[in-house]
Amino acid sequence: MVSTPPALGPAHASRNVDSGKTRSVVLTSTVTSITRPATSSLASALTGCLLGQALGDALGFVVEARPADVARRYVDQYLRPGRAGELSHPDFPFGQYSDDTQLARELLLSLVDGAGWNPEAFARRLSSLFQQGEDVGAGPGTRAAAARLSAGTHWSLAGTPAPYAGNGSTMRVGPLGLVFGDARARVTAAIEQSLVTHLDPRCAAGAVAVAHAVALAARADPLDRAAFLTEVAALAGAQEHSVGSAIAGLAAWAHLPPDEAVRWLHAEGLDPTYADQWQGISAFVIPSVVWSLYSFLRDPDDYWSVVCTAIGAGGDTDTMAAIAGGIAGARLGPAALPVELVEQINDRGRWRAAQLTELAERVAMMSTR
Repeated sequence: MVSTPPALGPAHASRNVDSGKTRSVVLTSTVTSITRPATSSLASALTGCLLGQALGDALGFVVEARPADVARRYVDQYLRPGRAGELSHPDFPFGQYSDDTQLARELLLSLVDGAGWNPEAFARRLSSLFQQGEDVGAGPGTRAAAARLSAGTHWSLAGTPAPYAGNGSTMRVGPLGLVFGDARARVTAAIEQSLVTHLDPRCAAGAVAVAHAVALAARADPLDRAAFLTEVAALAGAQEHSVGSAIAGLAAWAHLPPDEAVRWLHAEGLDPTYADQWQGISAFVIPSVVWSLYSFLRDPDDYWSVVCTAIGAGGDTDTMAAIAGGIAGARLGPAALPVELVEQINDRGRWRAAQLTELAERVAMMSTR
């Protein structure tokens, strides 16, 4: 199903994470709806989001799971001086993105399959990707859920249960945040796509936060950081309190430079995975979402700064750069991304920027009909 990008016409067209207690997912919340852009603006935002995620993912994939000192050297010696692409992942040439973007792509393709949002269509695509052995760097939660889907488990029951709370459903959800103008529909879709692989409500809350962050970032108005955090925290907190609380708490340290911000995150106990020895930010949903938001808010109008900050913390660098890069890309559009690097993104030589752009434009056209 995913081995070759379909022809799309322009108009028709290491992650073992357990932590803490959970409570039930709530599907609704009181939030102001966001006015969706006109078709051309939506296509630009959606293309920027998908390409921004793919590039951030590819850049972060080079040092995925490496400690903070290695990630910082990579940022300082290669990314910031304009030497991106000189290093690559040990198993892939530079430009390969991981399952973070593969599954964001499949999420958008499922909208085409089902002529709109349908969690069953997404579950089929996810299952097929794993059955064909096409996934790149997937975590144990998503992998186990894919196996259950392939065995016939219903999509709503296939997710890896709590207390596993990895970031696998937050890493892929960003582009979905632009498809719905209505906040309730966005929340429902974000939660349903999360349940396909992750049953812990913290994962659903993280997915809601990222989807809404993308929607807010794509607004034309100037970004009010305090209002942005308040709204995202409220919506996430309506699903699971600890996620909303962690996002709201970011207001106290969002002004700090990255080195101090990482120490604050660690001191606050937001990442218990590395409580004894700091190894960067783990794949636990709360710290990875919070750091991605911090990276975006620190410099929301500079894509390159956003992804460098996301990667520099070390740990789950591909996911944090994918999330933060997708939010920034939705705000800034594809023209803000470095063309020479965007042209190198791919999935084993397929699904390059041109095909991802066609997909984003097709979904944008569908979403405004």
